[in-house]
Amino acid sequence: QPAAPAAAPAAAARSPAAADDGKMMLANTVAKQQRQLGVAGLRALSSSAPSVKPADPRFGSGPCKKRPGWSLDALKDTALGRSHRSKLGKTKLKDAIEETKDVLKLPAGYEVGIVPGSDTGAFEMAMWSVLGAKPVDVFQWESFGKGWASDITGQLKLKDSANIYSADYGELPPLEKARKDADVVFTWNGTTSGVRVPNGDWIAADREGLTLCDATSAAFAMDLPWDKLDITTYSWQKVLGGEGAHGILILSPRAVERLESYTPSWPMPKVFRLTKGGKLIKGIFEGATINTPSMLCVEDYLDSLQWAKQVGGLEGIIKTSETNLEIVKSWVDSQSYASFLAKDPATVSCTSICLSLDGISKDGIKNMTSLLEKENVAVDIGSYRDAPPGLRIWGGATVENSDMEKLMPWLTYAYEQSKDQ
Repeated sequence: QPAAPAAAPAAAARSPAAADDGKMMLANTVAKQQRQLGVAGLRALSSSAPSVKPADPRFGSGPCKKRPGWSLDALKDTALGRSHRSKLGKTKLKDAIEETKDVLKLPAGYEVGIVPGSDTGAFEMAMWSVLGAKPVDVFQWESFGKGWASDITGQLKLKDSANIYSADYGELPPLEKARKDADVVFTWNGTTSGVRVPNGDWIAADREGLTLCDATSAAFAMDLPWDKLDITTYSWQKVLGGEGAHGILILSPRAVERLESYTPSWPMPKVFRLTKGGKLIKGIFEGATINTPSMLCVEDYLDSLQWAKQVGGLEGIIKTSETNLEIVKSWVDSQSYASFLAKDPATVSCTSICLSLDGISKDGIKNMTSLLEKENVAVDIGSYRDAPPGLRIWGGATVENSDMEKLMPWLTYAYEQSKDQ
């Protein structure tokens, strides 16, 4: 058999016209794929989803995730169908007050009351009851603080005696301007901005005025200097993962003194009244609530407090929250497009962790959060409606560190699928 002719090199076998035809075919194929898959589909071809998901997708900032292991069985001893003024009802409410003092390590002489209206009701009650006796310094840097400032000037008509210090999202106002002879109103942690007060050093120990602190997303997650706080409020639905509608009002002896020596000039709604005949209504702080509470919610709060004790008390639950922040910090450090909304690292919140993302539109962020929800990875993590577009991830103590770790790769994946092209 004659030898077969040697095959010509491939490059030599292709004419320039054939090469152009190949490029055209490739371009047509890519165009067809784009029409069939869409941009999101092509991105999916280039990056695969993480294989492990958080065990619980609830990373929302309120109402927040229930404690690990929670079930309806935790409420089996609820005083349902019983009067809150019965011996059983009063005992449950008194237990909730005493357990709160114990877990938070409140100083002797501090009073704790369960009041209606969640944190909002508790803080409005405080403002309406004590403000007006002295000048007021208000520090606000996010939505809720702005609301307190608005009520002080617009509803209580204290505009002429109030200094309002404001800051944009991500920053703190000049706290050092707080006057010793003025009442000071502020939030410890900006739930909608992810910016917290780093410490209480700016509050004078020998102050003449009172401090009114909205600590709804700080209590049980941050170390609060009780000697610097005269009136403090929070709600059950935040760090402990309780239910809404009830607020906690904490009074220092100085706050009680103000209540018993000062009568505001404005009419006081019944639901706000803390004194009678010039004396504190002690029953409010012993379990005799102003109005009817939900005994179901009370039982749930008691369960949360017992859980907090079981996992190391205040130090244990603070550590869990701070560790969640450290996990997010590590992720932020590894992603060139991610940053905290808080400008000063010392002010980054460990509960309402707010992130800014470069290279992605507002709609892209919505697509990102929708993808995570559809995959049952994370729900309710979009930024607050008045805040700059971004993410807000709850890092309170009921969110397990292992779940926060599993969320991070999914943030990367969802960003890659949703970023600008």
